[in-house]
Amino acid sequence: IKDCKQELKKIKSNMAGYCIECGCYLQRDVFNYSTQNFGHPICRSHQDWIRDIYNNTSTTPQAIDLYLALRSRGVPAELEKWDGYKTIDIAVTDAKVNIEVDGLHHNYSHNQALSDLKRTYYSFKKGYLTLRIPNTLIEWSVDETADYITDFLNESNKR
Repeated sequence: IKDCKQELKKIKSNMAGYCIECGCYLQRDVFNYSTQNFGHPICRSHQDWIRDIYNNTSTTPQAIDLYLALRSRGVPAELEKWDGYKTIDIAVTDAKVNIEVDGLHHNYSHNQALSDLKRTYYSFKKGYLTLRIPNTLIEWSVDETADYITDFLNESNKR
């Protein structure tokens, strides 16, 4: 029993946190690597998942950063959610909120702006509110942005 207690103590001392995606325990080296490279505690499986999305989809780094910031705040967000019509950057289906992280071309092209308005309209008809967040806001203030979106979602749930 003494050996078991020592082994358990050794295991616990090597644990450093939990994955924000699945909640599994993270060993100290995985925790350190993920926070250093992703900015958040993420297990190896979810690190691979994020890399796969980054490398094989059109998802922007800003959308991934905002998604991870929201997940670290406990928001049940989904990245790259297909709604049957389009892919949404970040969806919070429980709150019926879609979050689109937009680059500069969304402001400079009238065709893109009209397309965005139509997407927002069709989502609204389904009962979803669309928040449009500029890339630059994520680049400069991801934590404050995630805090406001989290507060927005909490206020929305009270209604």
